[in-house]
Amino acid sequence: MSKAKKYGIGIAILAVVAFVYYYITLPAINIHAAGFWTALIFILAVVLLMKALPHLNQPQELKANKQVKLILGLILAVVAVYLVGSLLSSPIINAKKYQQLMQVEDREFTEDIKQVSYDKIPVLDRSTATLLGNRKMGSMVDMVSQFEVSTRYSQINYQDKPVRVSPLEYASPIKWLTNQSDGIPAYILIDMTTQNTELVKLEKGIRYSESEYFNRNIYRHLRFHYPTYIFDDINFEIDEEGTPYWIAPVKKYNIGLFGGQTVGKVVLCNAITGETYVYDVEDVPTWVDRVYSAELLVNLYDYHGTLKHGFLNSILGQKDCLQTTNGYNYIALDDDVWVYTGITSVNTDQSNVGFVLMNQRTMETRFYAIEGAIEDSAMSSAEGQVQNLGYQASFPLLMNIANEPTYFIALKDDAGLVKKYAMVNIQKYQWVAIGDTIKDCEKAYRALLATNGITSQGSQDAQDKTGIIERIAPVTLEGNTHYYIVLASEDVIYDVPVSEFPQIVLYSEGDRISFTYSEGTDLKVVESLK
Repeated sequence: MSKAKKYGIGIAILAVVAFVYYYITLPAINIHAAGFWTALIFILAVVLLMKALPHLNQPQELKANKQVKLILGLILAVVAVYLVGSLLSSPIINAKKYQQLMQVEDREFTEDIKQVSYDKIPVLDRSTATLLGNRKMGSMVDMVSQFEVSTRYSQINYQDKPVRVSPLEYASPIKWLTNQSDGIPAYILIDMTTQNTELVKLEKGIRYSESEYFNRNIYRHLRFHYPTYIFDDINFEIDEEGTPYWIAPVKKYNIGLFGGQTVGKVVLCNAITGETYVYDVEDVPTWVDRVYSAELLVNLYDYHGTLKHGFLNSILGQKDCLQTTNGYNYIALDDDVWVYTGITSVNTDQSNVGFVLMNQRTMETRFYAIEGAIEDSAMSSAEGQVQNLGYQASFPLLMNIANEPTYFIALKDDAGLVKKYAMVNIQKYQWVAIGDTIKDCEKAYRALLATNGITSQGSQDAQDKTGIIERIAPVTLEGNTHYYIVLASEDVIYDVPVSEFPQIVLYSEGDRISFTYSEGTDLKVVESLK
């Protein structure tokens, strides 16, 4: 065989191996991507193997082969560049740059965090949403044998409501083979306030997803369109019309080769058509809720809090070093999703010095200086109130109740379903109120605050009302009797729970009635009869 033919065969083999490697691993062709350097080392290793194989039986000839030495030297050089680049990009050398990656603004709690309407309080975490989604899917007999629900359950704001959305995915490779021509027909939508779970069917199926194979796999689809982009974790969202999209943040490295990661661009991919749109991070449409992952935001704040006086101080003296607590949750605010987490000292104490809200679309970060118990202490305190029932506390939400910073906690049974609610005062975490509903919990909590001289009892938004009853009718809700009343010249329905106000049964149409009420989810709820 001629030398030229040998080289041709070698190049062809190398090209096939490189293509297969690229098709499977999808590294970005970018010097800032660790996968690029791994791919480069892999290709050089394959070339080295091809050069060394003919000489395996002649060790002396192999050692003297200049091409083998050259390739081996190139591999060592690439490894050295990668290691040196990693060191020069690290917080050890660039502590000040890392500390300044995130800008934090001090804010006032009572000015930013208002009393939340009951129909906007998310009571579900991911694990409970997963249970509800799987239960809904199990009831869809026409789909359950072919599809299953993805575990994503992204939290977003949809039409001014906190919801979780998750696409379906093919149940197996065989199910993909028989269904991929039509695509995935639906996604799961869960209202986090009412726990209502809906299977949203699409006119045209989702053709680009994580469960696709070959070129319609969303990661491969994005890579082939943008070979140099370094993608962060992608997210599944829907726009305000319910159209499914994949949101793919593009990493931006601000320090050296591999350090100081933020987000520079965002790629939006229509999950049905595969059409893609690229935006600079500051120009992303407002319906997009997650550009910065919670993990990235938490890491950036930890750099900000621990590196104020350099890297050595963060390890040794730890003067003025602050860090996030060991969990986070999400808050809907200003039509965006914000990551909430407590801030504590690096020492293992059980108190917070404050908390932060971090915007997942813009990276805007707000710090609120409020001392109090860490979330774990509040969760334990809430569980202690229902220890006879064995309920488990979910990670708290931050709320403003009567201008008091308050942890709101859902209490779940062994099946993962929400059974009760708790409110725990952040500054005095021994103050715990429990209720079967959010409304009951809030009333008990306000009564607790009043007992301790913090507020007067009753809801912050309670209003007086007097009028003539035009219509009155009993209804049964979850086994409890309520009376719905409508006053003359009004089209508003007032809800009177009989268990709290049994005297309501003495009223008839045409009677005059006076009461105080507050806004409920769908009705105005009576809080006291006069």
